[in-house]
Amino acid sequence: MTDPLSRTILLLDIERFSDRDDVEQAYLRRMLYDITDRALESAGIDETRRLRADRGDSVMELIDANAPVTALLRALLVDVPAQLKVVNRMASSSAQIRLRGVVATGYVAVDEHDGWVGTDLNDACRLLDAQLLRAALRERPDDLALIVSDALYTGVVRHDHPGIPAGEFHPVGVDTKNGPMRAWLHGPPPSGHQAAPAGTADQDHRDTGAGEAPGGSGDRPAPQTRQTPRTPHAPDAAESSRVPAQGTSPAPESRPAPGAVFNFNGAVNVGGSVVAGDQHGVSGGQVTGDVNMGGSNKGDAS
Repeated sequence: MTDPLSRTILLLDIERFSDRDDVEQAYLRRMLYDITDRALESAGIDETRRLRADRGDSVMELIDANAPVTALLRALLVDVPAQLKVVNRMASSSAQIRLRGVVATGYVAVDEHDGWVGTDLNDACRLLDAQLLRAALRERPDDLALIVSDALYTGVVRHDHPGIPAGEFHPVGVDTKNGPMRAWLHGPPPSGHQAAPAGTADQDHRDTGAGEAPGGSGDRPAPQTRQTPRTPHAPDAAESSRVPAQGTSPAPESRPAPGAVFNFNGAVNVGGSVVAGDQHGVSGGQVTGDVNMGGSNKGDAS
């Protein structure tokens, strides 16, 4: 077996091939190879830069990684649909040819029996057989449904080269026996199939630093300072033992909290230090009898 080499992988498959009789199948195979050859020639990829495998109703091409992928994609998006339209215009209803196509990149080795071996090739074949791609072709007015691998989209398509509009490719999730695969479908997803989770390829392959503090350093923001509630001042024993002097003016009345009402019945003697403001916790209270708050009065203490 040869060493794995980087390749561009092209797969094209005929829709409803097994529904035709032998004569129709032979005709469709000739049309498939003719269309493939024309597309590769228009992309500047001659026979010396590619290997072909015959799959009956499909064709597989391993293309030299140095061949221009952009030229191949332009041929598939423009030349192949035009060729299919011309062929089908002259063909009977039973000889109409419509194609599913895959373009991918990866490493593939060739064994001593000319067999092709590689995980990237297997993944490309799974995209070709995906129900999503089959459904997309059934709903298309055109005769080609094309899907590209995530790696090819990231490396080529998303850069919006001339003739390869990145906005026409949509991320899709493809279910396979080995789990879901992410790929990019040219044109809208078919009915009943949702696009992959929102986000462009840029977002998928760029570290945005989500969850970090501004600046992207990864440091956590400083915790918010918790304010300690202020405790109302209570007079100590020395203050409580003081007797107010007779004939002195009481301390100015503290302003009650809005809506609070204070009723004092009897003589009220206020002495000692009186601290006003929100440090008094009495509101809406009613005090009866004599109230003595010991110590000498300090008129402006509040």
